[in-house]
Amino acid sequence: MVHHIVLWDWKEDLKEQEKKEAAVKIREKLESVKEQAEGVVSLEVIAEGLPSSNKAVGLISVFESEEALNAYQTHPAHVEAGTYIKSVTANRTCFDFKEKE
Repeated sequence: MVHHIVLWDWKEDLKEQEKKEAAVKIREKLESVKEQAEGVVSLEVIAEGLPSSNKAVGLISVFESEEALNAYQTHPAHVEAGTYIKSVTANRTCFDFKEKE
């Protein structure tokens, strides 16, 4: 299994209501990719972090293999989601790793 964790900040010019709407849209877009791309074990978008968090939005996902992660990342629905996400977020951080066997 391969874990794919991505964290973002909101763009500074977004108002609170825009952040809420963007969080819903990011969740909808990425969760729809889960249904379309093969090899996705789990995928969760989180935008309600604790006050101790220093990022605004998180994606926690698990894939069957590195090949499945690569297929997800190049899937047209993911590319479309990424275009939207880039329009409302900044400072993307990503960490991918394989589960120990």
